[in-house]
Amino acid sequence: MKLPATLVPTTRWTSLFVLCAAAPLALAKLPPLTADQQIKADEAKAKAAWTDKVSAYQLCQATDRTAQAYFKSAKAAGKDVPPPLPTPACTDPGPYLSAADAQKAKPLEASGAHSPAETVNGPPGSKATQAELKGTKKK
Repeated sequence: MKLPATLVPTTRWTSLFVLCAAAPLALAKLPPLTADQQIKADEAKAKAAWTDKVSAYQLCQATDRTAQAYFKSAKAAGKDVPPPLPTPACTDPGPYLSAADAQKAKPLEASGAHSPAETVNGPPGSKATQAELKGTKKK
C-alpha cells in the first residue's frame, strides 16, 4: 500500500523521533552483579569451557575414526594412499569438576596448607609469665 505524499515526511519525522527516544535505553548499563550472581556466572563460564573441550575431543575422535575408515577402504580398493598427516593426539578433558570440587580434589601440598614460617619480631623467649603475656594478674 502506498502512502499519500503528505504522510511520508511525517512518517520519517515520527520514526526519527522514536529512534532518538529509544537511544538512551540502548545505552543504559546493567547494575553490577552480586557476589552470588558472579559465582554462578563464573561457574556457568567454566562449564561452557569444559563443554567446548569435550566437543573438541569428540570431534577429534570422530575425525580419527573417519580417517582410519578412509585409509582402510582405499587400501582395500587398491588405491594409492598417501601417508596420513601427523596430528596431535586427542586429549580427554576428563569429568567436569566445579570450583568447589576442584578445591576438594587438590592434594594437600597444592592446596597451600604448608604456609611459610612467620617473621620473628623478638627473641624466642622472654622472662614474662603467661599471665603477664595475656594481660591478666598473677595468682
